[in-house]
Amino acid sequence: MKLGLKPRKWLDKKSKLGFRGYPVGTIAFYGPDAQRASKVAVSVIVAPDSEPIELRRWFAESGDVRNDATILEEIAIFLRGHEVHSVAMVEEMMGCPHEEGIDYPEGEVCPECPFWAGRARPFADG
Repeated sequence: MKLGLKPRKWLDKKSKLGFRGYPVGTIAFYGPDAQRASKVAVSVIVAPDSEPIELRRWFAESGDVRNDATILEEIAIFLRGHEVHSVAMVEEMMGCPHEEGIDYPEGEVCPECPFWAGRARPFADG
């Protein structure tokens, strides 16, 4: 399925429109530091105060997922497939791409991403 608009342009435009109703697609970037996004997590939320109905993740071993045309197209197709009305996306890294309790022990610092040790992450609780 090819998109009429370039995927990045569509995602940027959709996110700049602000809240336009549900379903909402959320896009969060993660990386080993504040410059390179090696992971993107995308979810679809269909109602206020509800858990996502679907969550997908894409990874890049090298390069930046924000500049990967194939990944951006897959994200746009995923969100269009769920007929999202709104897209919430920020360019800043949300933190380390590794998952606490899965990739490293709970309560410890990720051994792969020392950049994030002791740093406040955007939108973190507390």
